Amino acid sequence: MDRRESLKALALGTLSVGTIISATGCEDKKTDGTKGATGDKLPGYGRTPDEAKRDKTLMEEAFFTAAEMKTITMLSDMIIPADSHSGGAIEAKVPEFIAFIVKDMPDHQLPMRGGLRWLDMQCLKKYNAVFVDCNEQQRIAMLDLIAYPEKALPENSQGVAFFNRMRDLTATGFFTSKIGMKDLDYKGNTPNEWDGVPADVLQQYGYAYDEKTLATCLKIEDRGKIMTWE
Repeated sequence: MDRRESLKALALGTLSVGTIISATGCEDKKTDGTKGATGDKLPGYGRTPDEAKRDKTLMEEAFFTAAEMKTITMLSDMIIPADSHSGGAIEAKVPEFIAFIVKDMPDHQLPMRGGLRWLDMQCLKKYNAVFVDCNEQQRIAMLDLIAYPEKALPENSQGVAFFNRMRDLTATGFFTSKIGMKDLDYKGNTPNEWDGVPADVLQQYGYAYDEKTLATCLKIEDRGKIMTWE
C-alpha cells in the first residue's frame, strides 16, 4: 500500500484548528516575530502575549541531544521518505516539529528518550554499533522487529511502544505541514458555486428565472470567486 494511503486516516484525525486555518490562508498575516516549531514566524491568530512568550521560551530550550536528533531525523526519513510525488519528513521539518512537541507536551519526553536509548542498546548488542552507525540493511532489520506490533516478540515491547509513538509524531508532523497538506491534496473550506437549475429542467416544468434572480445569482457566483482562498 502507498505510504500516503496508509497514513492519511491518521493524519486527518490529528489536524488541529490552527493547522486548518493556516492551510486555508484565513489566518491573520501579522506576526509577533516569534518562531514556530519549524523555525518559521508564528502567525498572529489567537496568540495571547503569554502564549507568544511561552512559544519563544520553548524554542530557545533544547531537550534532545545532537546524537538523539540525528537518530530522530534518520527514523523520520525512514518512516516517510521523499519520493517522486513530494518531499518527505525531512523536507517537511518533522525532526524540528518533534523537537518542539516534546517540550510543549512533556509527557513525550521520557518515552522518547527511553526509546532512543533502547534502540541504540539493541543495535549495540546485535551489530556492535548504535542505530545511526549501522548500515541500511541492519537498520531495516532492527525496525522490522518493532514496526509491526502484532508480530513483535514480547521482549521487544518497549521498542514497539517507542516506534508507535515515533511513527505517530512523524505522521502528525508531516501531514500538518505545508508539504503534507499538499501531498493530501487538502483544499480546506471553499465556497460552492451554484449555476441554478438546468435550463432544460426549468423548461420541462414551465419555469424560468426572472432578470432579478439571474442578477442575484451572478452576484453570488462572483462573490464566491472573490472569496476563494489562494
